[in-house]
Amino acid sequence: MLQFRLRQMEVFRAVMLTGSVKGAASLLCMSQPAVSRAIAHTEQTIGFALFQRTKGRLAATQEAQALIGEVEAFYRHAIQVNDFAANLRNGSAGTLTIYTSHCLSRGLVSRAIVRFLANHPKVHVQLRACVLADLPSAVVGNKADLGVAVLPLDHVHLHVQRFTEGRMVCVMPTDHPLANAEAVSFADLAAHPTIAPHPSIAFGQMIATALQKAGVTLDSRIDIHHMDVACALVRAGAGVAIVDEFTVEGLGCGDLRMLPLAEEIVLTPAVLRSTLCADRPYVKSFVAALTEQARIDRISTV
Repeated sequence: MLQFRLRQMEVFRAVMLTGSVKGAASLLCMSQPAVSRAIAHTEQTIGFALFQRTKGRLAATQEAQALIGEVEAFYRHAIQVNDFAANLRNGSAGTLTIYTSHCLSRGLVSRAIVRFLANHPKVHVQLRACVLADLPSAVVGNKADLGVAVLPLDHVHLHVQRFTEGRMVCVMPTDHPLANAEAVSFADLAAHPTIAPHPSIAFGQMIATALQKAGVTLDSRIDIHHMDVACALVRAGAGVAIVDEFTVEGLGCGDLRMLPLAEEIVLTPAVLRSTLCADRPYVKSFVAALTEQARIDRISTV
């Protein structure tokens, strides 16, 4: 019999998220005394304190801080079970869970999902955009049926299937001095304030390697960790941005000028699947839809 019940986990999680009994009560639509009683009962049941109470404020104990990670994992799984039950009730044919890089989520992957659902209208799709570092554990740990990411990405238990190519590009205002060029080089950009991915992330490392090879140093004013802010910064007048073409296409930056880089930096999107288990239902069908959508996208840009 469970000592730490799901409802108790839910209340504990709410207090940890909001930092107060009042916040947890509001989040869960409970009264504050009910939340306090639930926490007190939980502490009595599991045998240790979760919070220290000082001058009316709650401070999580070390035990609570250690416990919250496990509770979050259990809570996410409980939500998946709840979603699965809802899908059965609604006559769903199943669920396909996809984790993808942010840069692919708004454009290519979204269109591929629409293409997939045209042939599988009763399948429920769960899409999560996340940072590249989180993708291997999500796929290998069975949180996702598959991942879609721009390489490089390496893991001993991942099967990597490349399905298209892209490039890093330069984005600038349409009235920028370089806007009428057919392409821009790093040397061209050296005289202008530049927005670029931070060197700690994969795109930033690719650019740093290309710059070193070209022997050019850019006037990098702003480092970004998520590509989707690049176009907003360009619009605001912060400079020109070096960013992946998938982000630019997905955001619909038609009011900006996108130019290829003379120093070509090739990007390789790939499907990621776990080698520890067989493909789950609908994975092959989605990969086929994704590959076909990528082929159509490449034709439309020629």
